[in-house]
Amino acid sequence: MGKSLMTATSFGMDVTICLKSMLLAIRQYKNNRSTVNTSQLQKQIHDLTGLQCSKLLAFGQVLPSECLSGLLEVAVDPKTSQALTSSIVSLLAKLATSDDETREALHSSYNLTGALASIIHSNRATPEDPLLVQCLQVLQRFTYSMRISHCVSFLDDLLAFLMQNIKSRNDDIIKPCLGLMANLCRHNLSVQTHIKSQSNVKALYRSLIDFLAHNSLTVVIYALSILTSLTLNEEEGQKLFNAENIHQTFPLIFNVTVNGDGSLTRNYAVDLLVDLVKNPKIADYLANYKLLPACLTEVFGLLHCKDAETAAKVLELLVSLCPVTGLRKLLCETVFRSFKPRRQPAGKRGGQGKVSEPCLALLQWATGPLHDTERCCLQALHLLTELFEEVIGAGTTSSVHSYLELLLPALVGILQVPDSTEEEQQLKKHCVRVGRVVELLLVLCGEEELKSLVSQQISSKLCSSQVELLLSSSHSSSSPVTDSDLSQVYAEAVLKLLELMSHLKQHVLDMETCFYRILQDQRIVTPLSLAMTSQRRELVQSALRILFEAAPLPDFPSIILGESIAANNAYREAQRESELSVKRVAVQEPLPSVKLSTVPAAPGCKVTNTTKQTIDSLIEKLHSGLELQDQMKDVHMSEVIDVYEQKISALASKESRLEDLLEAKALALAQADRLLAQYRCQRAQAEAEARKLAGLLQESERGKEALQGQLGEQVLEVQRVRQDMQRLLEHNARMQAVSDEHQTLKASYNQLLNRYNDTERLLKELRSAHGALTQMSEGLKKNYDALRLQQERTLAEVAEQDKLIRGQQADLKDKEDTISDLQGELTRQKEQADEMEESISILRKELNKTEQARKDASIKASSLELQKSQLEAKLQKKEEELSKNMHMIAMIHSLSSGKINTDTANVSL
Repeated sequence: MGKSLMTATSFGMDVTICLKSMLLAIRQYKNNRSTVNTSQLQKQIHDLTGLQCSKLLAFGQVLPSECLSGLLEVAVDPKTSQALTSSIVSLLAKLATSDDETREALHSSYNLTGALASIIHSNRATPEDPLLVQCLQVLQRFTYSMRISHCVSFLDDLLAFLMQNIKSRNDDIIKPCLGLMANLCRHNLSVQTHIKSQSNVKALYRSLIDFLAHNSLTVVIYALSILTSLTLNEEEGQKLFNAENIHQTFPLIFNVTVNGDGSLTRNYAVDLLVDLVKNPKIADYLANYKLLPACLTEVFGLLHCKDAETAAKVLELLVSLCPVTGLRKLLCETVFRSFKPRRQPAGKRGGQGKVSEPCLALLQWATGPLHDTERCCLQALHLLTELFEEVIGAGTTSSVHSYLELLLPALVGILQVPDSTEEEQQLKKHCVRVGRVVELLLVLCGEEELKSLVSQQISSKLCSSQVELLLSSSHSSSSPVTDSDLSQVYAEAVLKLLELMSHLKQHVLDMETCFYRILQDQRIVTPLSLAMTSQRRELVQSALRILFEAAPLPDFPSIILGESIAANNAYREAQRESELSVKRVAVQEPLPSVKLSTVPAAPGCKVTNTTKQTIDSLIEKLHSGLELQDQMKDVHMSEVIDVYEQKISALASKESRLEDLLEAKALALAQADRLLAQYRCQRAQAEAEARKLAGLLQESERGKEALQGQLGEQVLEVQRVRQDMQRLLEHNARMQAVSDEHQTLKASYNQLLNRYNDTERLLKELRSAHGALTQMSEGLKKNYDALRLQQERTLAEVAEQDKLIRGQQADLKDKEDTISDLQGELTRQKEQADEMEESISILRKELNKTEQARKDASIKASSLELQKSQLEAKLQKKEEELSKNMHMIAMIHSLSSGKINTDTANVSL
């Protein structure tokens, strides 16, 4: 251990020294772009590339941040040599693939996508350039499964470049262009709308369809992914993915998934099938596909590999197939039909022999270590949860008993408390996996036979220790409770564990005692308040179930819970107001969608108030029951128990009637869900239309500003012309003075005859000068007339632009009227949804009251039993005192008879 610690320390020192040297080389290169400085910087980049730089940017250190910022500045500079830029891009590619934290930091904090797009834009004139191809390949891998906002400035130019260059005949540029476009289009409605609005979109569709006959399966998968994102729900997509073509597409996708050209191509194939299955018609085609069982068997075979990335994508595909009607049953048959019980449990991955059963492969991935197989573990647990739900629903639980004998001990091992204190990220991963494991156990507890198997493996000490770890970790976290993702994870895991304890409290020794003790711990307020103010329906319902269990308890901190819920609501309201203020600053006119986003907060307040009233009423009933118990101390215990048993039976019959009523109202709840789904869809459409109108408004504002700039330039030019005219007028005045002087000389000509020759020569010169000045004056008049005509034309153009602006403002006003009409329609639909929610809440209140009455009776019966045990203890104590008194009487009697002397008697007394 000491040797590994020394190795890690020396390694960290090497990285720090390399970063300092690189920062110095970057500064020297910026000051002087000489060959020596360039080679020195390349050497430092090569040295850092050779080191292991995982989580280099995860902790926000200054030195790595400065180095990376400097490298990005050097890379985007068009004057940088291609060799240096290529080295920087290679280093950035390695950092982007090192770990998820660094990848997220490069995307959010350093805008690596924009830097690579800038390099591509600078070299767009030479598409065959190796540097451009390298940037495209890095950008493709970096943007995979990462959503890029359409608001960024570089995206339009990047999309235009991709649409222009996918027609190239060079596969080296076709593949990254298609893959990058597939990444940008997937799950990005704004990018899809932008591409569809282009004039050459039909030519793009034809080119993509031509790629379906390409000899490279990777190119075919990329083209199908783009076509799926753009045309799946449109007329072109219905023609492309009809019954005949889709049965040719399924073998292609499964072939690439099983025997793909690489992990990246396999990932795109899996994503393509996941997107296709979301279409109901294509999902029906897949369910009726004859070769699907054989394909699923081959897909399950990929789980035996040691590559965590491949296994994660395969598990993601299998989980996405579970919601399809009929496919979850087929998955169950494929997993469990080949399982044969063995004497020895499944070993770890990498053991001797190859595991042949898919269920054992699922067990191995579900119980693997978290540091390198987190996604696989969570996906495997999710898939097992779906499969056991199908098994319980089909009533074939007897076929999985032997598999549960292997699975349950492994799950219990996951629930064990870690030996040492882990860092926050590792503890978060542990909490997420614990939550998934408890979800699976809760599904198993839905069937009595499987619940008995679970109760044999789970102990009260295990659950209480796990809850204690989560509660202590959540209270020791430095981040704010209401704004911490880690606290949300803690709260969800704690609630799931409490639900499991509630299911098993009658089947596991001391589970009920531990359960009620935890519910009276003040630290339970934090997860309950976070869950009750959550936006997730199942989390709120889970919190309410736990709350109704805890409310009758005498030491339950209900007041602290109310204050915590109010504080969370106030924090969320303040956060929402700050977000709205930012949006108002960004957009001058508030959009209707902003108002719509604040509407759903009202029902939560009503539920909280109703819950508080219910808790108060339960506390009053509990106090009244205790008073009745004090008054009935003289009544016989058996009669009291009979009365409570009659009450419990009556409440049970009433509960059954309420359950029937709840089932009758389930259809109404489903209809309300459908209405809510329609409302969300229409709301999304309205928001998209509003964003489009905001874009048009911004474009018109930019055009107006450009015209105003041109008008200002024209006004300045007119002022310059006026100044020139003023100078010409002054010049004419001076010429007029010269003319007056000429007249004076002409008068003196008659007086000075003796100087006639000189005066005549001077007169000729003056006349010639006057003629030149006259011509110059005429030329200036012509220039003045031309400038006046140009000014008139400019004023006419300004008037036309004003008319165009007024027309655009009228169109904008019509669009705003349309938006207000849509907003009214959405408001009416929301009122209908609120009415449905009120009726559902009334039914839930009635059911909760009945359940609480039953719980109250159970608690009273347990308290009577406690009183009985106390009375027996008192009776035993009285008997002991009586025996002591009898002994003292015997001693006194012996003294009185004279058997011992007086001194000894006094001492004994």
